[in-house]
Amino acid sequence: MTPVLVLDVVGLTPKLLEHMPRLRKLADGGWQAPLGTVLPAVTCSVQSTFLTGALPAEHGIVGNGWYFRDLGEVFLWRQHNGLVGGEKLWHAARRRKPDFTVANVCWWYAMGADVNWTVTPRPVYHADGRKDPDCYTDPPSLHDDLTDALGTFPLFSYWGAGAGIASSDWIVKAARRIRDTHNPDLTLVYVPHLDYDLQRFGPDSPAAAKAAGDLDETLTPLLDSATDATVVVLSEYGITPVSRPVDINRALRAEGLLTVYTQAGMEYLDPWTSRAFAVADHQIAHVYVKDPADVPAVAKLCAGVAGVAEVLDADGKAAHGLDHERSGELVLVAEPDAWFTYYYWLDDDRAPDFAKLVEIHRKPGYDPAELFFDPANPGAAKARAAKALLRKKIGMRYLMSVVGLDAGARAVRGSHGRLPDDPRDAPVIICSDPANPRGSVAATEVKDLLLGLI
Repeated sequence: MTPVLVLDVVGLTPKLLEHMPRLRKLADGGWQAPLGTVLPAVTCSVQSTFLTGALPAEHGIVGNGWYFRDLGEVFLWRQHNGLVGGEKLWHAARRRKPDFTVANVCWWYAMGADVNWTVTPRPVYHADGRKDPDCYTDPPSLHDDLTDALGTFPLFSYWGAGAGIASSDWIVKAARRIRDTHNPDLTLVYVPHLDYDLQRFGPDSPAAAKAAGDLDETLTPLLDSATDATVVVLSEYGITPVSRPVDINRALRAEGLLTVYTQAGMEYLDPWTSRAFAVADHQIAHVYVKDPADVPAVAKLCAGVAGVAEVLDADGKAAHGLDHERSGELVLVAEPDAWFTYYYWLDDDRAPDFAKLVEIHRKPGYDPAELFFDPANPGAAKARAAKALLRKKIGMRYLMSVVGLDAGARAVRGSHGRLPDDPRDAPVIICSDPANPRGSVAATEVKDLLLGLI
């Protein structure tokens, strides 16, 4: 049986492949095709479709996060595999080969998945509030093996203002070590590097081309070592240029639909009493409306907000395979050059303290401003970061308060989530096996394609 190595190179497009000679060589020896994505074209939704062959309406991952109605809380970036419905790829493979082995290296919803080897970012959350870089592994012995060989997982290079190639380099080396040591039948590897500078500077920037070239070099040793495997490289979405943040929650608040509560002078979203609020997720926003009678009026309001291209009601969600109970009563799609902020406060002095932190689990929406030192005053932000690191090193509590608010949002130059308009900005799939080339592949077909290779 030939092992299969799947590299999820986030943001990879035909346009970026022009700067990646090693991946082009792989495609030239096998085949390359357009890859149709799903709505929303965001990591958690698309990965879940790849692994189940189902749309969000069936597997339930309607975004990178959603409003958990039974808890009354918004949560993004959960990690438990039990949230994903449907039959996973490895379950189907084990029907054919009961001893089929799988390694998951940083694909999302890794924790609790019944695979053989798992690696996923997982900080140490100390009781005094400190957060230290680390990863979670299963089996536990894999943790010490990887960190002894590669060092501690570089968490602050995985996301935030310091995000860069170091995290992808660690992930790629971890995948190679697991393959060399354990030889899984299937190895899934999530490679995030293209997410960073494409959002910071835009996909057509010199920084984007450099990021593609740097990542190609990082992938080369793993690809060169995988002569025993069928290699599949795919992407979840393409990142496209944006210039307009859309403050959808502020629009809802201005109409008296969104409410907040105040503690210590800071305002917090109150989902329990709000008549309507949005969970912003790149170029998609789920709008949760408490009273069904309010839906038409909220839809009309949202349609009139500058930067909103579409308002999907029940029929619209069904047409895109997004009609799941976790979805909002309405789903908004941004204009091509726009994206949605989660911001709901009207005065920055009233923003919660976590708004200026890299705090992906407390914010009720996605925040790409976390990729920047506050553009309004980057020097001061870097000085605060240096002071925070010093406090961290001597064991004191610290706040890494470096994120800009409106200035950070205005700095964002790339986003994703809506379906692509231009094939050169759309996802791509590459396979090293020249047999049975495809003219195109839908995201829902990836599971069966991989089963065929297995």
